[in-house]
Amino acid sequence: MKPTTGSRALVVFSGGQDSTTCLYWARERFEHVEALSFIYGQRHKNEVEVARELAREAGVEWHCMELPFIPSLSQGCSLTDPSMSIEAEKDPEAECPTTFVPGRNLFFLSIAAVYASQRGIYDLVTGVGQTDFSGYPDCRDAFVKSLNVTLNLALSEQFRIHTPLMWLDKAQTWALAEQLGVYNIIRYKTLTCYNGIVGDGCGHCPACQLRRRGLEQFLKRDFE
Repeated sequence: MKPTTGSRALVVFSGGQDSTTCLYWARERFEHVEALSFIYGQRHKNEVEVARELAREAGVEWHCMELPFIPSLSQGCSLTDPSMSIEAEKDPEAECPTTFVPGRNLFFLSIAAVYASQRGIYDLVTGVGQTDFSGYPDCRDAFVKSLNVTLNLALSEQFRIHTPLMWLDKAQTWALAEQLGVYNIIRYKTLTCYNGIVGDGCGHCPACQLRRRGLEQFLKRDFE
């Protein structure tokens, strides 16, 4: 697909499997692509350096912002509280997994919209999806559509939030990476692991388990 002349997009970019796939998806559709990463007290904070390197390799302008207030708003979250076990994905009595960071995508997309508007960018890309996810409420299509309307009203602009992975399961996300010609980059250079291990990760945390299941399904389909 040939990018539209003059088109510009900002990708909310963690350096993980999903956002990196979205980064290359955006490169095929927009003439100018930038990436914005966040430091928010995450235990796998080395994802930011991974994101920087991936953006450099992709030839994409990279930016980073610190959001130091998030840990104070996410008590009981194993991603921002290093004293908690990351393996405990979900409390049986809780509605969300312990890895859910309350408001994270709300903050990320809202800040990205303000940041992008200052740069004359009105297309935002995020790797959230509700087909094959960890039960986070702010990954749902209804949330993204609602926030898109809110941002347009709040900033008096016409933003378009793109969610290329919204209706894809993890196996289909791997297939998209292959279609984009970046399977090896996604497989070996991204950081999805909550314990901060690049590539296939630790193999034990919830993010690694979800990624691994999708990869195995993709490889099985590809073989068949």
